[in-house]
Amino acid sequence: MKQHYHYAFFDEGSKREIRRATLKAICIPGYQVPFASRELPIARGWGTGGLQLTLSLCGHGDHVKVIDQGSDESVNAVSIKNLISATTDVDIVRDTEEASLIQSRHRIPEVPLREDQILVLQVPEPEPLREYEPSERKTKQYHAEKEYTGAWLLLFEQIMKYGSMTTGADHPVMVNDRYVMAPSPIPKFDNPKMHQSKSLILLGAGREKKIYAVPPYTSIVSLDFEDYPFEAEQFHGKTCALCGAEHVFLDEIIHEEDGSVSYQCNDTSYCLKRRNAQRGECK
Repeated sequence: MKQHYHYAFFDEGSKREIRRATLKAICIPGYQVPFASRELPIARGWGTGGLQLTLSLCGHGDHVKVIDQGSDESVNAVSIKNLISATTDVDIVRDTEEASLIQSRHRIPEVPLREDQILVLQVPEPEPLREYEPSERKTKQYHAEKEYTGAWLLLFEQIMKYGSMTTGADHPVMVNDRYVMAPSPIPKFDNPKMHQSKSLILLGAGREKKIYAVPPYTSIVSLDFEDYPFEAEQFHGKTCALCGAEHVFLDEIIHEEDGSVSYQCNDTSYCLKRRNAQRGECK
């Protein structure tokens, strides 16, 4: 099957163009770089931006991991892995620590990433100012002038209506005290993982034709107020029912039989690795 495709699906010219946009994004942290988004055999909105980054970067000897909201086996993750496998010779892995390139939808893995790893995040809406400004020309002007009053106002309105900031995911962040950035719809729990991250983080929006980046050891601050500080999801006193993990992002499981509630690790690979280690200890 592989001989029917160019390596990593794209022709070399397309991959060079995407890499050039990626390099510019790395040089200007948080800045949205336009690029000529290519057609792929998956629908726009299902990870084409992240997949284009992955296909333009992966090469011989790479180990690629793909996750979708913490799961390695969702339909979206499996489809992307099948395309990568069909067009390259890279190894597809589950273990985060084995991966050199990680493509993710809506989660940052629980295991801290290393300097020799790259995290690619899929992004549906890269513009953090779009909710109050529909004009692309105006949002570009606001970014150029560092005019982010609207972003603060949206958070202020949430506090006035609900008593706290209610952004469950995609909470905007300030990058290097310069650009306000949409971190992709990761939960607020994952925002602090971006701050001073050892790994390179790339964000791609195929439908919106934008690439942006957070280079290693970059300052990332979630927008908040002095009297209403940023607060991530809390799971105090809760542990994973399968592996016993604490201080990780947990999914709430409601059992239909009796209505009871339990919790499981959202990161399935992390949970499985812990369980395998525990079984090894028991032996």
